Amino acid sequence: MTQKTGALTTFPTHHSITEGPGVKGVWVDGAPHLVTGALATWAAAADIHPARIPGYWIDRDPDLAGGAPPRPGDKLLYRLHGGAYIQLSAHPRDPTANIARGVLRYSSSITRTFAVEYRLSKSEPYEPANSFPAALLDALAGYAYLVEVVGFKPCDIIVQGDSAGGNLALAFIRYLVEHQQLSPGTAPSIALPAVPSGLILLSPWTDLGTSHEGPLSSFSTHFSTDYSSPYRSASRISYAKRAFIGPFGFGLAERSAYLSPASLNPCVRARFTGFPRTFLCAGGAEPLLDSIRSLRWKMERDMGAGRGAGEIEFYEAPDALHDYIIFPWHEPEVGQTLQRIGEWLDGDEKS
Repeated sequence: MTQKTGALTTFPTHHSITEGPGVKGVWVDGAPHLVTGALATWAAAADIHPARIPGYWIDRDPDLAGGAPPRPGDKLLYRLHGGAYIQLSAHPRDPTANIARGVLRYSSSITRTFAVEYRLSKSEPYEPANSFPAALLDALAGYAYLVEVVGFKPCDIIVQGDSAGGNLALAFIRYLVEHQQLSPGTAPSIALPAVPSGLILLSPWTDLGTSHEGPLSSFSTHFSTDYSSPYRSASRISYAKRAFIGPFGFGLAERSAYLSPASLNPCVRARFTGFPRTFLCAGGAEPLLDSIRSLRWKMERDMGAGRGAGEIEFYEAPDALHDYIIFPWHEPEVGQTLQRIGEWLDGDEKS
């Protein structure tokens, strides 16, 4: 219905900073100096350019100005929100901001959070706009802002993405890793910031192709009991994919490690060597469960399992829905997961 009538709800977008009580909004300039290689080729093919976008701070100190330089001991959570690349927002009033508040409540080490209002994708019947790689360019811009403008060190930044934001977080980390692991004796064409110290993936959308959509897959068996089923229906998911992939077509989703890192298609050779330590979680009743388990297997293959540097820790909440951590009513799973994340962030070795 919304594809015919327009959205039933509104939320902030990249066009302006939406003010409000306690809202700490800032403008983030595009980062064309960080765009190279295949990313530059994709951007040119899709006629996508770096853009000035908003970003929003949520932190422990209500009197601290948004964008204030880091203080001694500050650790930052850099958030990339979910919404199938076509909806939701980085704004503090968005449901995904519950993740920031939950992490601040359960982790003693994270003191500040920042989310970038990346451009949302559109396709027919709307005017097509902001297809891949627009969101990736914006994620890079947000990181450049944190490191080059605000002054955070990459070792003090943890990247977090939920649902489509998890897909974006994986692509963002992959881009940083691939352009810092060059052949011996090869000089990098640009100076990219270092890889952040950690990655949190919450119900990530890890396969935009079809390799996990068989009749006995979680995509099928969990379809009717998950709230996201209207958005995962054939028409809706087709719209989200079509809007995000844009001029590249669905073939890119079937073969690209940037779009489908968990894909079972042998053409997708996604490796995770060089990725930072990662916390990965899934809901045991969500349609994306199989693809998230595939991602876990691939990451453990290349990184190892555990809480150490460069390793992956996996947590599956039985019977939890897709991206359940954004819903305060989804207890006890939300509290249990946030506690595990807090322990992982703070280096607590308790089980």
